[in-house]
Amino acid sequence: MAARISWELYRSFLAVLTEGSLSGAARALDIAQPTVGRHVAALERSLGTPLFTRSQTGLLPMEAALSLRIYAEAMSNSVAALERAASSQGSGVRGVVRVTASEVIGVEVLPPIVAQLREDHPDLQVELVLSNRMQDLLQREADIAVRMTRPTQELLIARRIGHLGLGLHASKQYLKRHGAPDVTADLQRHALIGFDQPTPFIRAAGKAFPGFRREAFAMRANSDLAQLALIRSGAGIGICQVAIAKRDGLVRVLRKQYSLQLDTWIAMHEDLRNSPRCRVTFDALVKGLQAHVAGATR
Repeated sequence: MAARISWELYRSFLAVLTEGSLSGAARALDIAQPTVGRHVAALERSLGTPLFTRSQTGLLPMEAALSLRIYAEAMSNSVAALERAASSQGSGVRGVVRVTASEVIGVEVLPPIVAQLREDHPDLQVELVLSNRMQDLLQREADIAVRMTRPTQELLIARRIGHLGLGLHASKQYLKRHGAPDVTADLQRHALIGFDQPTPFIRAAGKAFPGFRREAFAMRANSDLAQLALIRSGAGIGICQVAIAKRDGLVRVLRKQYSLQLDTWIAMHEDLRNSPRCRVTFDALVKGLQAHVAGATR
């Protein structure tokens, strides 16, 4: 094996793994397809082992390639973090900060916070990573994370925001047409909106929403945003953040029977505490999300 292997080779390797073909990797990296092929071949020679087999649908990763993926992803995250840090050099608040949050928080809550942050610091660039998967701050997948569980890693700085309430909600139009349920049994005659495939969070929240199982839903979606859109459109009754529901004029039903409090936190790696770009973003998120949480209690 060669003593040192260029990051370019690993970058092309990871792109092929992700895209499933040389052409897809070339488009993702904005380089020529033959270049990607040469990179993969060079990496295979350097490692002394084949990484892919060809099929009619593209390139299939071999066991060796799959075992290398986690390390290549860690390298990619480190390179991206290095580039973000380098972009912030100089006086003032500048450069790129990467923030991860759930779909609903990212779309429904963060935009005005980010807009004000950019007004205050126009040289700051913000990347929003919206996913219900936990991005790993220790592996530098993101700089700052908004999380619905308390961070447990010792190397993270975390600030508790408060509780975000969840409950069953419907639009006024839907309730005008179908009436409001008075007891849990009444839900059987209503159109329920819920998940398609369960997640660890959904399983954990099951006790707070008894009877909210897949078979009971008239409409199913894996996207929380799609479920929220269905509730707003008057399609039925579903789970929604209390703060968002109040803002949008949705009506809460069966409050006593269906209620869940999400402990909300903002976290970042302690190595970033002295980074101006991360510090001002962290503080802005704390302030904005505290206002969002407070809005549910007014």
